[in-house]
Amino acid sequence: MDKKLIFITGGCRSGKSQFALDYANRRFRKKLYLATCEALDEEMGKRIEGHKKKRGLDWQTVEEPINVAEAIRRHGNDMEVILLDCITLWLSNLLMRQKSDHEIVNEVNKLTDTVNQGQTSFIFVSNEVGMGIVPIDPLGRRFRDLAGMANQKIAEAAQTVIFMVSGIPILSKGNK
Repeated sequence: MDKKLIFITGGCRSGKSQFALDYANRRFRKKLYLATCEALDEEMGKRIEGHKKKRGLDWQTVEEPINVAEAIRRHGNDMEVILLDCITLWLSNLLMRQKSDHEIVNEVNKLTDTVNQGQTSFIFVSNEVGMGIVPIDPLGRRFRDLAGMANQKIAEAAQTVIFMVSGIPILSKGNK
């Protein structure tokens, strides 16, 4: 199978992550799950543990909230696919660490450059944040703008883009 970047986006709880896992499980044997979420409270810790159990033992997991391009370079050489879940949590982590917009754009560029240089296939999951209301505060608007920028850059680099709606995958670019 040729290497490929598959970008899966959609609203919260639209079935993105499950679709990504199912897709990877059907097509790949050597799989790495790159998790960007941090267990900042007990409820999130339980969610993370539930996700690990659901993936099963045939997934290697790396938890990296900030340096995702470096984690890909460090861990991806022997993998057939890397599933990065999720771009919007990663961007939120960068924002909360007081990264400037310029630094965040550089991180997104570093990520797409790393994908282009590797021999691994990738599945990136992200939330589509541009279909709701305009956030009331500057940080919310900044997050929305940066997420929109990142999603556009990743979608441009991807061979396949899938938009999830209520558990239904809608092919937006390429083929499944």
